[in-house]
Amino acid sequence: MRFSHQRELIKKVVHSTNSHPTADWIYAQVRSASPKISLGTIYRNLKQLTEEGFIRTIYDGNVARYDWNINSHHHLKCMECGDLIDIQLSNEDMTKSIRKEFDFEVSDVEITLLGKCNKHN
Repeated sequence: MRFSHQRELIKKVVHSTNSHPTADWIYAQVRSASPKISLGTIYRNLKQLTEEGFIRTIYDGNVARYDWNINSHHHLKCMECGDLIDIQLSNEDMTKSIRKEFDFEVSDVEITLLGKCNKHN
């Protein structure tokens, strides 16, 4: 992948937050440093950064959100505020069980647990 100032800005914005931002949020942040950038450029570069393994795309319903954490992990999603929180869970028992019961080789596991975060208790 060739160097692109805009792509580096986009990557920097995604890596600056744990909020799993949307393309619109990233666009608003990048525009302060690069006012002439288009939303289409944001989407193209997010796709390229995902394909190259620099970021990860997470689908939250019909909304694509972006994550700097490319390692396998899961999420807690607050149904009140929409926050996504990274968590680590062991997949070993689940993948062994699936292999045994369904004769299916699991390559990755993505789990989103729904509930209410401590800001809403």
